[in-house]
Amino acid sequence: MPLAFIPSPSQGVWYLGFIPIRAYALCIVLGVVFAVWLSERRWQARGGQKGTIVDIAVPAVIFGLIGGRLYHVITDWQTYFGPRAIKQPYQALFIWEGGLGIWGAIALGGVGVWWACRRRGISISAVADTVAPGIAFAQAIGRWGNWFNQELYGGPSTLPWALEIDPQHRLPGYETVATYHPTFLYESIWDVLLGLFLLWAGKQFTLRHGRLFALYVAGYTLGRFWIEGLRIDPVGGVDHAVTFLGLRLNQWTSIVLFIGALVYIFLTRNKQTEEIIVPASAGESVDPAHPSDQADASDLPEASDNSDKSDTVAETAPEASASDPKEAEDAAEADESEAAAVPEAEEKNSR
Repeated sequence: MPLAFIPSPSQGVWYLGFIPIRAYALCIVLGVVFAVWLSERRWQARGGQKGTIVDIAVPAVIFGLIGGRLYHVITDWQTYFGPRAIKQPYQALFIWEGGLGIWGAIALGGVGVWWACRRRGISISAVADTVAPGIAFAQAIGRWGNWFNQELYGGPSTLPWALEIDPQHRLPGYETVATYHPTFLYESIWDVLLGLFLLWAGKQFTLRHGRLFALYVAGYTLGRFWIEGLRIDPVGGVDHAVTFLGLRLNQWTSIVLFIGALVYIFLTRNKQTEEIIVPASAGESVDPAHPSDQADASDLPEASDNSDKSDTVAETAPEASASDPKEAEDAAEADESEAAAVPEAEEKNSR
């Protein structure tokens, strides 16, 4: 055992009365809260309406949790089903025990974002670019849940920053090994650096139309590829990881998504069409309580009333002139006095 190492937490669950407070869940929640807070600020800075990201986050998180768990259960189905299962099938629902595949979370979470954006009438590509740095930071925070659960660690290591794993959490075949590569820490640091890079790149190059999100995908998968290569947890199997041509399942997923992200960036490199940040209905709406709007509306009837009066005065003059000259003169004097009374009445109304 090395002289220096990172200890694992003695427990990952605390009880508030009979209510369990799980560190894994807290890390996930803190990551989501930080991502929503940062993304909301970025969205408003881009000209979007306040509260948009908060509203979109609700279906995105719900869909994302379902997708993340589904990916884990599908890729590790032998853990819960079949003759070699080490857990009961109903434990596939125990999300608090760990097991969220980021690929499934992003994929199905994206469906939730698409649905919410379509309802609001805004561009999903604009939202994706806005939330990309926040997702990276959320992953950095969420990875600490694996530390509390003592899971998803790497191979044996004697480095000063090696992670100590308790005997009850060690994998078969490694019962006598105490310290391992802290892959949760590697990925957390990588995600923080990626989030900072995305913030810089978004301002420096004004990446739009989903290009910043694609850059996040490329950056994350690049780091995930080499970090995944250090892990020894049995993804896809019970006592060993499923591999193809020497690479683990998540490494192949990283390769495919990395290439796809680069292709997307290349194909959209010249795209300059306008993205909808504020829906047309919201941008054209008029506040009925706005003073200028009320003034404009109240002035319209008065203007028409005055025009009717002037038209009446103009029409009576010819009729009077067509009769007796004496009557015409009297009528003209009456018209002058009536015309003079109109401004006085308007002046009183304005007061």
